[in-house]
Amino acid sequence: MKKVVAFVPIKTNNERLPGKNTKKFSNGKPLISYILDTLVRVEMLDEIYVYCSDPSIKEYLPAGVIFLERDKYLDLSTTSFNEVLTTFANKVHADIYVLTHATAPFISVKTFEKAITALKSGEYDSALSVERLQEFFWKDGVPLNYDPVKIPRTQDLIPYYIETCGMYAYTSKLIKDEGRRVGHHPFLVEVSKKEACDINNPEDFVIADALTMFSDNI
Repeated sequence: MKKVVAFVPIKTNNERLPGKNTKKFSNGKPLISYILDTLVRVEMLDEIYVYCSDPSIKEYLPAGVIFLERDKYLDLSTTSFNEVLTTFANKVHADIYVLTHATAPFISVKTFEKAITALKSGEYDSALSVERLQEFFWKDGVPLNYDPVKIPRTQDLIPYYIETCGMYAYTSKLIKDEGRRVGHHPFLVEVSKKEACDINNPEDFVIADALTMFSDNI
């Protein structure tokens, strides 16, 4: 049996939106509670961690989530995020790691299960959440994916996929041997527009607050 560990790295010294991880939505629920409440419902996970330098975060953790204190140097803006990932992997053993963020509150149980299933198959070394885009793209004043003389329907355009940064899964070998979260054979997990929501600034939080009032079918 492969051991699967999920973890949520948390910084409490956020610069663009101070205190965002524990900031409450209009419904009174803290941002961090959304992703943690989802993770505890993922039956394919063996352990769930919050990886944070501030022990006060423990008051927000539901039953079944483990607090693991990390060194404060990992909170520095000069610290590479890959160092955070490799440090966690060296502290907690697993065959498969699932990385997610409080700032991606709407990632679903099904998305996590798809990623874990893909890695357990042995066919892939990583998985990541992506949003499908079928739009008219331009670069340097030139259309990338269509002919302006013969304008196609958007649904006929070749789709592009953008990382949502909401969920990554990767093997122990990949992170420990190469220090990577996306490997040579990644599995793309397409997510809804709501799941693709990622909170970095005050405007993002306002949008996410509005999304809490809607169903997952958007």
